[in-house]
Amino acid sequence: MTPEKPLTLKAFTLCMRVATELSGEREIILFAYRTPNSDELNVWRELDGRLSFYLSGSGVLFKVPDLGSLQNHLCFTWDSSSGAAALFMNGRKSVTKIYRKAHTIQPGGRVLIGQDPDNLLGGFDVKQSFVGEISDVNMWDSVLSDAEVQHLFYQRTTQKGNVIDWETVDLTPTGEVEVINVNP
Repeated sequence: MTPEKPLTLKAFTLCMRVATELSGEREIILFAYRTPNSDELNVWRELDGRLSFYLSGSGVLFKVPDLGSLQNHLCFTWDSSSGAAALFMNGRKSVTKIYRKAHTIQPGGRVLIGQDPDNLLGGFDVKQSFVGEISDVNMWDSVLSDAEVQHLFYQRTTQKGNVIDWETVDLTPTGEVEVINVNP
């Protein structure tokens, strides 16, 4: 994926629709942003089913219902000034946690969905790959309000990400990836 602008972020909202039949067999990555030096932002489904995101190191984890073959709408939010981090699942907000206050996500990396790059240009581990469907990946350089996230879930808005806009983003599929237009 090629973002609309560099990911120099002090806040973000990252949303996507996800469906998978992989149960607790393994951890799976949903979204990765890696610079030459580190994993700047990774979103995972952990072995125990919790959803998490990591900013250049340790992560923040959320206990939510398991992902399954029915599509789930996920939004992850984080604000550097307060450290407030939250997860929305199908329009419902998790508990807010304090995480990585005063951190900045660095520019100069690559965005991937469904695979964890162990270095900037690859180094993939098949046991961490995503199997299923990921769509409607949108990212903003701010924290959307609870109401805005709920409108996204119910598809009552045409608001698209100003960092990543699923409708216009350049996708470069590699490996066993199929791009399917479900709304022709």
